[in-house]
Order: sequence, then C-alpha cells, then structure tokens
Amino acid sequence: MQDLSEYTGSTSEHELFSFFYERIVSREIQTFSALKEYAAGIIGNKRSHPVIMRAFDLVKRLNWGFFAAVSSQTHGKLWKELVIPDKTFPEAGDLKRTLQISNLYVAMLDIHGYTKFCMDSRKNLSMMHVLDRAIENEISRISTACGATSQRERGDEIVVVTASAIDAITVTLSIIDYFSKTNVVSDPFIFTGRTGDAATLPDFKISAGITGGNTTSPLIITEKGNLAGFLLNSGARLQMRANELSPKESRVMIAKQVQMNFLKENAQAKCALVKNNAVYFFDTGHIEFKGVMIPTCEVVFNAKERYKEKFNDEMIRLFGSIKDNLWEQRIFTDLVDVISKAAAVMPKFSVRPPVPIEGVPQLTNDSLVNLSKKAKVAYVMDEDYDLAVTLLHKLIEMIEKVPSFDRLILDYLRGISEKYTMLLDSYNDSIDRQVDANSSDIYQGKYFSAWTAAQKGAAMYEKFREMGRKSASITKKKNLWYSLIKQQQNEMVFTLYSGKK
Repeated sequence: MQDLSEYTGSTSEHELFSFFYERIVSREIQTFSALKEYAAGIIGNKRSHPVIMRAFDLVKRLNWGFFAAVSSQTHGKLWKELVIPDKTFPEAGDLKRTLQISNLYVAMLDIHGYTKFCMDSRKNLSMMHVLDRAIENEISRISTACGATSQRERGDEIVVVTASAIDAITVTLSIIDYFSKTNVVSDPFIFTGRTGDAATLPDFKISAGITGGNTTSPLIITEKGNLAGFLLNSGARLQMRANELSPKESRVMIAKQVQMNFLKENAQAKCALVKNNAVYFFDTGHIEFKGVMIPTCEVVFNAKERYKEKFNDEMIRLFGSIKDNLWEQRIFTDLVDVISKAAAVMPKFSVRPPVPIEGVPQLTNDSLVNLSKKAKVAYVMDEDYDLAVTLLHKLIEMIEKVPSFDRLILDYLRGISEKYTMLLDSYNDSIDRQVDANSSDIYQGKYFSAWTAAQKGAAMYEKFREMGRKSASITKKKNLWYSLIKQQQNEMVFTLYSGKK
C-alpha cells in the first residue's frame, strides 16, 4: 500500500501498520494530532482504530522521551497533567510542551558509592550488569507503582516526575528502601524488596531533592521529550544540598511547598507514610540557589534521627531572627540555644579528638551544652563580645569532631560566626581607644607603671589590652557593639548558599 486511498476492507492490520510505521520512523509524523490528520480518510472505519492506537504507541516511544512510558492506564494522574487527550481516541493524545501547573513535582536522586562500586567490580563485570538492570528495570517498576515515571541520567542519577506531593515523597523513599534494604514506606502495593541477583548487591545510600507544586516554576518538555527549566534545576540543587549535609547517609531535602501540599493532600486521604508515622518534616530554612531564595525542609525518615523534632522550634526561631536581621542579640542567643538543645537531645557521644581542644579533652553532649551556655553568658551578661565570638569558633572546632552532629547547624554556626568575627576588629579598636583614654583609671598604682612599660612589648601589651577591655571602667560596650552592627547592616545579611555561583 503506497497511499491511504488504497485502503480497503481486505487490507490487513499489518499492512496498514507498516504504512504508518514508515512515515513515523522517517519523522514525517511526530504527534498524534498529525497521525490523526494523516489518517482522516480511514478513521470512520472502526477496523483501523486498533492500528492507529499501535501507531500512537510508536509515536510515543520515538517522540515522548522522558514520558514515553506514561499511559492513561498506568499513570492516571500524570496523564491528566501532561497530555492533551484526543476526543475520538481518549487513550491517545499529544504531550504538552510547556507546563505551568501546580500538580507537578520533580525528584532528583543520586546513588552514593556508585563510582566506587564500579571500580571495585571491574574484575567482576556481572555485578555491574546486575546493578545496571536494577537501576533500569526495578526503579522503573517502583516508579510506576507509585504513579511516577523515572529516567536514569549519567550513570548514578535518577530523575522522577510525579503529579502529587504524596507520590513524589513516596517514590523517593521507596527507591531508598530498595537500595538500602529498608522498609520506610511499608505500603503493600509497592514492593521494594530485592529479588534474584539484585539481592547480592550491597546497600547504597541516596541523596535526593524534591521540588514543584506551584505555577511559578515551569517545566519545559523539549522537542525530543527531555526536561528543562527551573523546576529541574532547583531539584538538582536540593539534591546537591542533601549530599553536602549527608555525604555518607541517605537524606531527602524538599522545597517547603512540597511539604505544604503533602499535608493538604493527606487531609483528604492519608497515605501509608502518614498512617505509619514514617516521616517527620524538619525545617531547614531558606537556601539561595543562583539568586533565588527557596524555603526548604528535610524529610526525616530514619527513626534514629527523629530527635531533630525536639529542637525544631529552636531552629525556626533562629531562622526568624536571621530573616529579621536581629544581629544585636537574638541571632547569637538563638544560635547557641539551638546548639545546646541539639546536643542535649541527640544520641550520646564521646569523642576524643586527635589533638586535644584546650580545656575539653573529651567531647561529650554535656561539654557542648556547657560551652554553649558559657558563650551565652559572655554575650548577654558579661557583654564580653570578644570572648563570646571566640567561644563560637571553639564550638565549630568541637562540632567538626563529632560525626553524628547535624551538619545544618554547623553550616549556620560557621556562617554566623563569620559575620560576628567581621565586627571584632572595629569593636576592639574602639574599645582600645577607650582603654588608652582611661588607662590611669583602669590601671592603679604599680599596674599603671607596668602598663606604660608593657607598651614597649607587643605580647605583654596585648595581654593588658585584653585586661583593659574587660574593665568595668569601659562603659557602654553594648551600645558600641550594637552600633557597629547597624553600621555594617548590609554586610551582616546571611543566607546559606548551595551550588555554583
């Protein structure tokens, strides 16, 4: 058959499909609407309908790219959001190319240890094939069971698209369950156990980022069916942030909008994660990605990390203080309160650092709590800002030695300490001028003679400087410190940044 006009009642389905096949493969037909227009002369004949649907499957496989596996039967919610259905053939249609809808979510996942596994398996290539089949086939199966579609990128990366926040979080945790041999999701309709050769694979950890759920972050589907747009990029940045915070364990970071939509969806019908109390959302504040501020939170699914719930309120207060630029006092006190509370409620630890930290030979929960309280007293009660900032740096040194301490808190501690340290030189210069002006009142009797003599020796001079700074004769320290904060307000703005500048 060279032309549709040759189609008759005796034309076989195979011959008709071959006719369409040639035109689809040659790219003459790339959409279902083009296929339907091309076949307009024979659509009235119901015998042609099964062949047209087979031709549609071919169009889909060749042109829908990332969404080639999506169908109205297996991905009902995604089909509704992604496809413009045909009136005559409701199970066929055309893929939308620009998506600005609220019910679309992107999850980016990265497999930890993939490269090392490949290097270790270079003499046993069969194991690499086992992992490859697991990523290609099992993850696709799990995604479909969760109403999602997935695709492998660059070896160890997986991109997943869903049409609800519940599906996005469920599929992400289901994939983590599969690779880590855990059972967080515990949904009887989603099998995440390993079978066959896959059971011999080692446990893998996953870092993931999930974003979506609003119309301000469009997703573009290219002519080849690939994904592009800010929604995809922000998901990748959240995944990178999860990896920064937890390079050796699984962690899931999500945009705050995803959490809000997850809670809304569960108000109508609770999913397995909520029924089993399997997850907790820990607020992680705003993170900047290429000039865009994204409110974020962590999906806490490991029972050993549920202690974070106990200092979530302190974290939220710190975020509020940072947002309002309350550098005079609140940011400092909220920060040490977070550290103190986190140290008090986290699992007990005892770490002997390779190089002893002055005054603290053994790092324990209590030692962090005590140092945090000492820093707060120095800042609030003693108005000894030099010592208070010094103690912040000591806290950094200590926390860096505790592998189990939450990395998010350490990031905020480092960033905030840097801002306060920036003030110290100006503050100390102003205090030193007052010490010079009031030296006769500060240093009585033999101390004044020693002070004068000490000016000739820099080391001794600095010790006396420190003594002078703590003197009660130096007044209005708080006013000076606060005024410096106001003078450098622009430099005091603090946000966590993740990703490439």
